[in-house]
This record gives sequence, structure tokens and C-alpha cells, in this order.
Amino acid sequence: MGGRWIERWEPEDETFWREGGERVARRNLWFSVFAEHIGFSVWTLWSVMVLFMGPQYGVDPAGKFFLIATATLVGAFVRVPYTFAVARFGGRNWTVCSALLLLLPTGLAYAVMEPGTSYGTFMLVAALTGVGGGNFASSMTNINAFFPLRKKGWALGLNAGGGNIGVPVVQLVGLLVIGTAGAAHPRIVLGVYLPLIVVAAVCAALFMDNLAPVRNDTGAVKDAVRSRHTWIMAFLYIGTFGSFIGYSFAFGLVLQTQFGRTPLQAASLTFVGPLLGSLVRPVGGALADRKGGARITLATFAAMSVAAGVVLYASVVASLGIFLVGFIALFALSGLGNGSTYKMIPAIFLTQGHRKGLSGEAAEAYGRRLSGASMGLIGAVGALGGLGINLAFRQSFLTVGSGTGAFVAFLVFYGACMLVTWAVYLRRPTAVAPVPDTAAGAEPTGAGAREAAEV
Repeated sequence: MGGRWIERWEPEDETFWREGGERVARRNLWFSVFAEHIGFSVWTLWSVMVLFMGPQYGVDPAGKFFLIATATLVGAFVRVPYTFAVARFGGRNWTVCSALLLLLPTGLAYAVMEPGTSYGTFMLVAALTGVGGGNFASSMTNINAFFPLRKKGWALGLNAGGGNIGVPVVQLVGLLVIGTAGAAHPRIVLGVYLPLIVVAAVCAALFMDNLAPVRNDTGAVKDAVRSRHTWIMAFLYIGTFGSFIGYSFAFGLVLQTQFGRTPLQAASLTFVGPLLGSLVRPVGGALADRKGGARITLATFAAMSVAAGVVLYASVVASLGIFLVGFIALFALSGLGNGSTYKMIPAIFLTQGHRKGLSGEAAEAYGRRLSGASMGLIGAVGALGGLGINLAFRQSFLTVGSGTGAFVAFLVFYGACMLVTWAVYLRRPTAVAPVPDTAAGAEPTGAGAREAAEV
């Protein structure tokens, strides 16, 4: 088949895992994190570029929100084909290809980023950066196949968290450029990333592997689409990842528009929230491994509701200090929820396998098959939540001149996510048969109990 292909991969076999499987999986994880990290930086590039776009660019705040919303939208949709590209081409091969694709939007942005460029051109280039959002879906699908269930929360959390850190890093690069060279030099940011993209592709080619047992399975896709849990988890992921990526794009622009911060002042604050949200994502996965993903997710949405209330109050009284506390808390909590929701996915589908009468390797294969197929769909819908956040901010600023209306909508949505998490994965129905304890950190008393009643 060409390239580096591994023909046998059995991560649930403890002997196989101990005698070399873990070492190979971890090596692929580290280089997957690096490539995904660069992908996230490119995807969120316009959260930085808009800070360089002063009055001479002729783009109002609503137009800037629409630019970043365009990148979010494209990034959400490309996640679906990126998910299935891993099985079609191999995880290593697709990581190399997807990394090299990042040269196109970054190079074009370098060419057009100056006053006098038409708004339509900016829209096109911003849309192309969406390919960076697809890297998350393919990376998560690939790493999901490498690790056993008992390690998935940690591995997926680390993979996603390391990738998510690409958001604050590109914002820190923007801050450094604005603070040293000034707001008239956005091309320096782009010049930093062009060689890094090449390095990510070369590292993937040299150090990653393809898994031959992972194959395109159209039946798995159909089964994932038919499963209501795919769409329930997608709804919850809107609340966690949709919040993280939407706020990451919009935070600096909100500071400029609502609180009158200069580009340098906004850039000096913008990176803090995404950084915390990225760092805490593996913690969310690890907590879910120990306590159960549904419990951590429910607690996260409850805390996000409180934080949204704080931000709403700060918006009404125009208090920047309170606003920053509440908004940064939203970032950290969304990162925690990102880790716990992604831990829930393989546990849910493994439990479904048990409810269908499968056991042992058959149930584990079913769980890997369905969770891998569903992750792209869940990731795509979740990313659309970022689009919704940016459009909500745009509409709120157009109608009331602040983000207050958007924060009301976010508060209501987090309440709905709490209700769904409790009703589907934690509420204990009566007369429920016991569910097998699938692995450490699975949902035997929460999601498992609900699955027994309804699956």
C-alpha cells in the first residue's frame, strides 16, 4: 500500500499494548498534536488579522464578525470529509496532506493582507483558512484508533488540548508583532507560520504511521447517522467546543468594539482565555476517565451557566474587570467540557455494543467503529456552534450596540445542555437491568444505565 502501514493493531490486548503498542501510539500522538496545533492556528488566523484591520481597511465591526464566522463555517463543514479521509488514505498520509494544504490559505493571506484589498477577497481567504478546522476531525479519528478505551479520555484530551493551544499561540504571536513592529505589519504573523506548516508535514511523514485495520466503512457512517446518540452528543458539543472556538474568534473583537480597547490592549488579553481552555481540556478527559464523562459534563454546563450570568451582568453595567473574569471562566469551563464530552463518545458506543449482546473484542470493535465514524459528525456540528456565537454577536452589536443580547442566548442554551445531559445520560430510570462495567472511566451507572433502558 505504500508508506508506513501497521497491519496488526490490538490496543485492548494488554500484552500487545505493553510490548510495543503504547510506544507507537504515543509517538503518533505527539506528532498528531503538533500538526493539529498548526491547523488550529491557521483556522483561527482571522481572530488575529481583524485586530490589524484599522479604519484604513474600511471594514466595520459587523463585517469583521462575518469574516471570522466564515472561517468557522468552512472549518465545521470540512470536518466531515476529513474524518473519513483517515480510513481512506491512512492517518500518517492524511496528516501530511492536510498539513500541506494549510500553505494555501496562509500564503494567500500573506499576499492580500493590506489596505485596499476588497472585502470579497478577504472573505474568500478567510473561508480557505477553514481547512485548518478539518485537521481536528481527522486527528481525533486517527488517535481514537490508536488507544484502548481506558486511555481514550487522556489521549483524546491531550490531542485536542494540544491542538487547541494553537489558538492562543497564534494570538500571542499577533500580540508580539503588534507590540514590537506595530499594527501595520500583519504579514510578519503569516511569515512565522509558513515554515512551521512545512515542518509539521515533514514530521508527520517521518514519524507517524498508518493503521491498516482502519478501513472506510460506509456502514459505520450510516449507523452513526441513525444513532440518536450521535446527534445528542453533537448538541452537547455545540455547548462546549462551539463555545470555545466561537469565543476564541470573537473575544478580541468584543473587547475592541464594546470596551474600546486598542489593538494592542485587546491582543494582550485575547490569548488568556483560549490558553486556559486548551490546557484544561486534558484535565476534563482525565476527570471523565475517573468520575464518568456525563457527571463532569453536567457540572461543567452548570458552571458555564453561572459564568454566562456573570458576563451578562458585566455587559449591562459595562464593567471590564467583571467581564474578563466571567469570560475567561467560560473559556476554562468550555475546555473542561470538551474533554469530558469526547470521553463520553467511545463509552456510549461500547455500551451500545453490550446492549446488542456483544462482548469482549466484538463489543470493543463495535465501539471503535461507531465512535470513530460519529466523531467527525459530532465535531462538525459542534464547530457550527462557533458560527452561531459569532453570528449572535454580530446581530447583537447591530441591534443593541453591545453583546448583551448574545449573552442572554448563551445562558439559555447552557441551561438546555444541562437538561439534556441529565435526562439522557444521568437520570436513573426505574427497573433498569445492570450494564457491564466496560472499562475504567466508562459510564456504568450514568450513561450505561440510560442506555440499558433506551438502546
